[in-house]
Amino acid sequence: MKAVVLAAGKSTRMYPLTLTRPKPLLEVANKPILQHNLESLSGLIDEVILVVGYRKEMIKEKFGEEFNGIKLTYVEQREQLGTGHALLHAEGYVSGRFLVLMGDDIYSRKLLEECVEHDLCVTAHRVNDPERFGVWIEKEGKVCGFAEKPKEFVSDLANTGCYVLDEEIFQEIKKLEKSPRGEYELNEAVNSLAKSRDVYVVNADGCWFPVSYPWNLLEANEKILENLNETKIEGEVEEHVKIKGPVVIGKGTLVKSGAYIKGPVVIGKNCRIGPNCFIRPCTSIGNNCRIGNGVEVKNSIVMHGSKINHLSYIGDSIIGCNVNIGGGTIIANLRHDGQTVKSFVKGEKIDTLRRKFGAVIGDNVKTGVNTVFYPGRKIWPGRFTSVSYT
Repeated sequence: MKAVVLAAGKSTRMYPLTLTRPKPLLEVANKPILQHNLESLSGLIDEVILVVGYRKEMIKEKFGEEFNGIKLTYVEQREQLGTGHALLHAEGYVSGRFLVLMGDDIYSRKLLEECVEHDLCVTAHRVNDPERFGVWIEKEGKVCGFAEKPKEFVSDLANTGCYVLDEEIFQEIKKLEKSPRGEYELNEAVNSLAKSRDVYVVNADGCWFPVSYPWNLLEANEKILENLNETKIEGEVEEHVKIKGPVVIGKGTLVKSGAYIKGPVVIGKNCRIGPNCFIRPCTSIGNNCRIGNGVEVKNSIVMHGSKINHLSYIGDSIIGCNVNIGGGTIIANLRHDGQTVKSFVKGEKIDTLRRKFGAVIGDNVKTGVNTVFYPGRKIWPGRFTSVSYT
């Protein structure tokens, strides 16, 4: 059996993180999103058709032609005109039944195993606010309709973008007209297919981690790290270091005296941690990072090559690659009024629905000493914060 992974989009909602990399290469628990899905597919399928577009060369360089015994075939979608248009690029590369996954969300092995038991299926997650989603309408466990962000309640089964389909879907896609947002929507083609064939609805609750906005990376990171159940130390840990809970420390990493690491935490290779720092739960630190004296990092993602210097606090934040955080930098993660944090996305202020959310800092940013970030702020790649000299 084969799988098609749709990984061509530019993902502007994830700016500034996707200005320098495609979204499937954003890391959760120190692994790219795409790698999580390829690992879940291992043993279930023998080939993955990757529909790529934006910064496709980075995906090819990262994964090559094979992953854990799975053949990887790349097909380019030069113009992104929706999920239906993307899947159409896989015509001729698949036959019979095949899986379809969105390349920028994370799907568990359990969900994929349940999906392949059906001839045709979609996956759905029950939500409290279906007016924000495309929802499947089902009867006796089968698709009988679809509604995009319905103003009145028709279903609470939000589409999660994982399917088992067959070659007939391509003919349905070719019949589509563009949606109001100017795209050819795969869910509409599947809904049309369901009028003549049984398409089952599989419950994805707890098995699907959506990554639509930067703060969703933190939520996915939390969920995956919560499943970490053992400590694995391949680096060096000096005396008077306290490690509590499940913690992974990579080869070549040195944890210096006075560091307190409370898991679940993942630290990559060739890092320098401490002395006298506090790494709090649900934090992922990439390779070649430096966490300095008196630093506290809480529930954050720190990407490869970044340095957080002395006396800094990083809370509920995402730090890109090769960032230098100047000494005394504070990222505030809580509003004074206790309300949920808002953040601008494509010029619109979006509610993160998180009470605690700090900053999103792009690659190669440098902050001056004693910089303070308010909750929900973003910095584009290569920028720096000014320091006044007298």
